[in-house]
Amino acid sequence: MTTSSTALQHFISSYGLKLEVVARAHREQAALNGDLDTRTSKATVSLWCGGQRRPRGRNPEYLAQALSKIVGRLVTLDEIGYGDAQPQELPTLATDPVAATADLGRAMMNISRRDFLQRAVYVSSAVALPLSYDHEAVARTLRARQPGARVGKAEVAAVRNTVQAFRAADEQLGGGHGLSSATFYLTDAAAPMLSGRYSDPAVRLDAFNAVAELAYLLAWKHHDLNQEGAAQRYYLLGYQLACVADFHGHGAWMMRALAHQALNLKQPQHCVDLAEEALRRSAGRIDPQTRALLLITSARAYGATRQGEKAAAALLSAEDALARTDDPVADYALAAGPAGATISSHTGKTLAELGDHKNAEKHRRNALAGRDPDQFRRIHALTTDELAGTLDEQGRMDEAVSAWGAALDLMDGITSARNTDSIKAMRTTLRRYQARGVPGAAALSERARQALVA
Repeated sequence: MTTSSTALQHFISSYGLKLEVVARAHREQAALNGDLDTRTSKATVSLWCGGQRRPRGRNPEYLAQALSKIVGRLVTLDEIGYGDAQPQELPTLATDPVAATADLGRAMMNISRRDFLQRAVYVSSAVALPLSYDHEAVARTLRARQPGARVGKAEVAAVRNTVQAFRAADEQLGGGHGLSSATFYLTDAAAPMLSGRYSDPAVRLDAFNAVAELAYLLAWKHHDLNQEGAAQRYYLLGYQLACVADFHGHGAWMMRALAHQALNLKQPQHCVDLAEEALRRSAGRIDPQTRALLLITSARAYGATRQGEKAAAALLSAEDALARTDDPVADYALAAGPAGATISSHTGKTLAELGDHKNAEKHRRNALAGRDPDQFRRIHALTTDELAGTLDEQGRMDEAVSAWGAALDLMDGITSARNTDSIKAMRTTLRRYQARGVPGAAALSERARQALVA
């Protein structure tokens, strides 16, 4: 009989993993899910392997996710001997996404449930759920619902205006600003509207599009706070709502969002399949610039899985599509600003993933030039931080210090866990710079320290 300890020990031995590497990856994964006080050490992992101690709470899930990142494939709890610790509420695609959206919002406002959702575990296998989704069956379920209050263009326009206001504030002040208010609005006003009576079918579809954008924004806000499990659940619900309105266009866009979250978390499993399906599904049904944004997602997925030739081809295809600017761009595709700037940003990420830091720098500078730094302050800050990292990779330390200083200026006053992570990583590099006597490194490191305690 294989016990949990022997299964874990066998797994670690079969891959030749060092216990301190596993411990560090486990701490990082726990922090990513909100458990900031986890202190897993080499000795802890050794005790787990020897069976003298069993990981408690959500630690088995974090361990499986950490090992997935290390070995580059999905590692299940069963595989490491902790199948009996399966989480009770895994992310799913709901049979009634309207009801599920309201339920998720209510859970976020319920103090006893909020903790679970804020600390919910991101599940890499859930990224593949859209690939087998039967949107027609769900559409039939929604059409069979008893209609509620009458809904017209004015109500839908109000939701769109409110989403835009939340989005603008989010970009200026970070994901932590207005999260409760946006959640309450989803639950109290937006989601109930989807069960209304519509005299015009086009208005109904527009309503689903609008609420899908609100779900996307809430997912993004949780992602910005490193609450990845909650973000994933909102992305999945946003995908389902978008499929009701526009399966081929908006639905494909939400597949892109799920892929980007996985790529940002260094969990590329299923991302290539998701990106390719989004392109296949949307072919001939979306504007060229939105297609360019889907192509850049496939490029990032190929880059993350070390498929360099395919990544390069996708980058070129994205540039060709972007050049066709006559058609209007879908509203949902403009949340992060002009399409050209977004494509430049993700091209930079792809090239950095492939080790081409010189060209990554060029595209990151293009991304900065293509967005209004006042309107898109948070994105501008994170892109500036990425530019500094690219300069560091090229050994241009003085320029990196200057870029990091500019990033800190932009980050001031923004409530964002991603900013906090960037500042911590910045300080790690600056300590190395201080040891080398790089001008300005010590002063910038002190600024970064003060930003973390503010």
